[in-house]
Amino acid sequence: MSIIAALIIGAVAGWLAGLIVRGAGFGLIGNIVIGIIGSLLASWLLPQLGVNLGVGWVRDIINATIGAVIILVILSLIRR
Repeated sequence: MSIIAALIIGAVAGWLAGLIVRGAGFGLIGNIVIGIIGSLLASWLLPQLGVNLGVGWVRDIINATIGAVIILVILSLIRR
């Protein structure tokens, strides 16, 4: 995957995760970072659980969003 594609997917996934976990957005750069880290987390975690969602860009965005939501929930629990 190209760097530009990773940044776009990370930005979209971070933005979606920020909408899902209200009040946990980190701005554009933060959302990209959370989305990319979430993508890495989900690309490892979901196959371990036997979950396979979609194909192509759709799968990448869904996986990254799931991973970013997991990260945002953990960060919100730590902040409390």
